[in-house]
Amino acid sequence: MDPRDTAPDSWELEEDAEAPAAAAGLRNALAALNVNAKPFVPNVNAPVFVPSFLQSSGAVEEPAAADGADPVASMEVAETVAPVENGGTEADMTTEEETWEQKEEQKEEPGGGGGGEEEEAAAALGAGSPSEVDGQRKEEEEMMEEEEEEIPLSKVVPAQPDAPKKEHVNVVFIGHVDAGKSTIGGQIMYLTGMVEKRTLEKYEREAKEKNRETWYLSWALDTNQEERDKGKTVEVGRAYFETEKKHFTILDAPGHKSFVPNMIGGASQADLAVLVISARKGEFETGFEKGGQTREHAMLAKTAGVKHLIVLVNKMDDPTVNWSLERYEECKEKLVPFLKKVGFNPKKDIHFMPCSGLTGSNLKDPVVECPWYTGLPFISHLDSLPNFTRSMDGPVRLPIVDKYKDMGTVILGKLESGCISKAQQLVMMPNRHTVEVLSLLSDDVETDDADPGENLKLRLKGIEEEEILPGFILCNAENLCHSGRTFDAQIVIIEHKSIICPGYNAVLHIHTCIEEVQITALICLVDKKTGEKSKTRPRFVKQDQVCIARLRAAGTICLETFKDFPQMGRFTLRDEGKTIAIGKVLKLVPEKD
Repeated sequence: MDPRDTAPDSWELEEDAEAPAAAAGLRNALAALNVNAKPFVPNVNAPVFVPSFLQSSGAVEEPAAADGADPVASMEVAETVAPVENGGTEADMTTEEETWEQKEEQKEEPGGGGGGEEEEAAAALGAGSPSEVDGQRKEEEEMMEEEEEEIPLSKVVPAQPDAPKKEHVNVVFIGHVDAGKSTIGGQIMYLTGMVEKRTLEKYEREAKEKNRETWYLSWALDTNQEERDKGKTVEVGRAYFETEKKHFTILDAPGHKSFVPNMIGGASQADLAVLVISARKGEFETGFEKGGQTREHAMLAKTAGVKHLIVLVNKMDDPTVNWSLERYEECKEKLVPFLKKVGFNPKKDIHFMPCSGLTGSNLKDPVVECPWYTGLPFISHLDSLPNFTRSMDGPVRLPIVDKYKDMGTVILGKLESGCISKAQQLVMMPNRHTVEVLSLLSDDVETDDADPGENLKLRLKGIEEEEILPGFILCNAENLCHSGRTFDAQIVIIEHKSIICPGYNAVLHIHTCIEEVQITALICLVDKKTGEKSKTRPRFVKQDQVCIARLRAAGTICLETFKDFPQMGRFTLRDEGKTIAIGKVLKLVPEKD
């Protein structure tokens, strides 16, 4: 019997005597193993090397490429399995090479590692089944390939070479709570192939378990558990889809009145707003009454700088409505005067259309049940809209919406003007930190440069995540944005029970920034019809009046005058959860030292 295989009487005594013998035995084992292990070397590396070899076709297609290379790897295993059979136990004892191999295979294809063992067993028995096992494995791989091809569908689309030509449009979905904003967003993503059917089926099963079957589409945008349990969006959901001519970013704003500040942040990034209203009896009325979010959201969207509004009359398939033209016209008649008052032009800026988010009717294809609507379905209508004018050669302005840590500092925001490229040096205002752009992601697709209107994720170097707050602005060093605490603005008081005097405090929402402000002085009243300014200073202002006032923020904020840069010159004032006033910045007042 081999002395190495006997159990020693005492480990202490045996240890020293055994060491040289063990070392020699190990060397022999290794020498024997090397011959066997030779064929495994390419196999261990195969999964790693194939993607890098095919990298020129775009990092996006890596999973599919790796999978495509798999049959080669498994073929090699099939050839080399037989010789390993003899030294299998020894190999397991002395080296991790074999276990690595199994790990790799298990990672690549479920059941792949087991396939090797089956073949070994088959070879040992002398049965002719390796070919069968091989056939099975091929089938498995084909299935896996199909699956892998399905999954990256959404990601492969943007990687086409002609993608940058598409205009980026940011669409915000606004409206009263439970009007169906997230459901419509989820349905659009499904119809444009950004969410697979399988994922939705999974959501549907999960929603059924919670007795919330109709919510499953909204789960494509409401990703965290709290939002799914309550069926209410809290944070602004983001997703994107493409049509033939344009690339759209969906911003799914929360409808609940507690989360209006989040909605303002979402609306400030949008070019286009979709006001979703529910046609169901009672639901439209609650959304539109005083204190309902249909009114407030439409007004905030206008203040945030949204020029074009599409009103989707949702839930037209509801039994109480049943695609009735009367109900549709009734909703329209009530909304138009209000939207006109907010500042939208009914002929040019507003477009009404009926739809059903849950069934997807009139989102992509026209509806049979609705012969009276002759316009384009929603997605086609979005595609046919005229292009937006954006200042490519303007100064860089990127208001920050959100930030987090991920291998460095990552910030999110919409580029309002100018162009940003990789490795560019920028300045973070108002703190004047110089930062460098390490990488650029436009809607989760990495690019080297970005044009105005795109929703970006930037990884920055030279600044810590704690030093950034939402509302800070990235600028180019040659042309910094203005920052300060005191400014003069023209304000329209929309809704306030009592009077407003100097010394009144409210919360200012300007672009993505939220800051507490105090009205320090009222300068003059402005006549709504003639635009004339009063000669004397008013002592107070009340609802529906327009005035010019001096405001002072609690901290330094970035802002521009409305005339120079409208996106950073308009704001809303809120107090006690209500929007009190909207306004525009007329002049920045320099600080007294």
